[in-house]
Amino acid sequence: MVGALALVTLGAFENRATMAVLPTVADSLHGLDLFGAAAAAPLVSSVIAMVVAGQWCDRRGPAPALLTGMGCFVVAQLAMATAPTIGVFVAGRVVAGVAEAFLDIALTVMVARLLPAGLRPAMFGALATAWVLPSLLGPPVAGLLAEHAGWRVVFAAAPVLMVPATACLVPSLRRLRDAAPPAPSAPSAPSAPSTAANRVAIGSAVLVSVGLAALALGGPAATSASSRGAGVLALLTGTALIAVGARHVLPPGTLRLLPGIPATVALRGAQAAAFAGAGAFIPLMLTQVHGLGPTVAGASLTITGVFWAAGSQLNGTATVQRRTTTVGRMRVSFCLIAAGVVGPVLVALDVVPVWLGLTLWALAGTGMGIGSPTLANHVLTLAPPDAQGQMSGAAMLSSTVAQSVYVSLAGAALASGAASSTTLAAILAVPATLALGSATLVARLVEPVSRADPADLVRR
Repeated sequence: MVGALALVTLGAFENRATMAVLPTVADSLHGLDLFGAAAAAPLVSSVIAMVVAGQWCDRRGPAPALLTGMGCFVVAQLAMATAPTIGVFVAGRVVAGVAEAFLDIALTVMVARLLPAGLRPAMFGALATAWVLPSLLGPPVAGLLAEHAGWRVVFAAAPVLMVPATACLVPSLRRLRDAAPPAPSAPSAPSAPSTAANRVAIGSAVLVSVGLAALALGGPAATSASSRGAGVLALLTGTALIAVGARHVLPPGTLRLLPGIPATVALRGAQAAAFAGAGAFIPLMLTQVHGLGPTVAGASLTITGVFWAAGSQLNGTATVQRRTTTVGRMRVSFCLIAAGVVGPVLVALDVVPVWLGLTLWALAGTGMGIGSPTLANHVLTLAPPDAQGQMSGAAMLSSTVAQSVYVSLAGAALASGAASSTTLAAILAVPATLALGSATLVARLVEPVSRADPADLVRR
């Protein structure tokens, strides 16, 4: 599985490096008006790609989707490296979102196919650790390259690094080729949905993507007097499209937290909204309320990467897996996230010093490190073997949509007034409350929906 670690490391460097040089790219290509589109483009395209990749992995195995994702990654990096206009660069970002979704889901299914259940937590911990160095070194290295060699070098280097990553992946691809395909869950009711159902799911994913784009555009528009009406309409329309589309791309019963996979997918979304929803506003709070520079404000991102990896490593140890349960680990995870978010809330209100608030934030990173691989492995455990791609895709989609909806709506609320300490504290307090409430619902993880009828898991 060395190849999987190499791919994740490369993708993590690309992610961190891109965000670091994106302002420079927008300025160089005279496209500051499309900066938001460039930032949000991968999110919009990844939602559709998650559904397609999940279906493809279940039907053909993870190898085709994995290779397609790698190809899309190279195409995206080359398109961005050579982009003559900001429009071409945004198109490259769209392809990058497809690549990320295909790689994430294919690698998850590959872990399920090649490793026994007992080794998966350790592997997920290793994958989380692969983000540490990119989180620490990615932004400064990308900044130095952009300053001394030009921002295009940042993107041109990625396809070159894909060559050794691909070489490391060859043994795993051979094992996938030689492995027997998973047997259907029940001969009378195979879990692979019909072609018509696949099309409905993809169409619904398009609705969700359009809804997310509407939220991203509607938030800033709603804060301007000249476009407030259009902005509010975009926010309402986006929310409605997401609500309608989610019914067909998430397992039935997700919004009602039915026991088993539906509750697992729902809690994955709650976890992401609680952690990423808070994390998105911490740097802003530090700069606006306390007047700190970007170096100190960005420390929360470093803390996130380091302590997430530490929590994942702890979760993957044999002792933790042997002596704890899924429910117990998730309860601890949500409580740590809630406690960690309290730190930035208190900093926003100027109750505690910044260093203490960021120290508490490390608890949230540890909680995510424990909870994220636990939920990912739990989905693989509950899902029928030939539906692991779709269920993993649904969990990732839930995570993406939940955090995006909260960040968009909270951002719109913030932009409608001054970024005061009270407003930012309230925006940070909501994720803490969500995490604490989710801790009371984790018992629903342990009563799986019957695997005898996969129609309960995959809407036909």
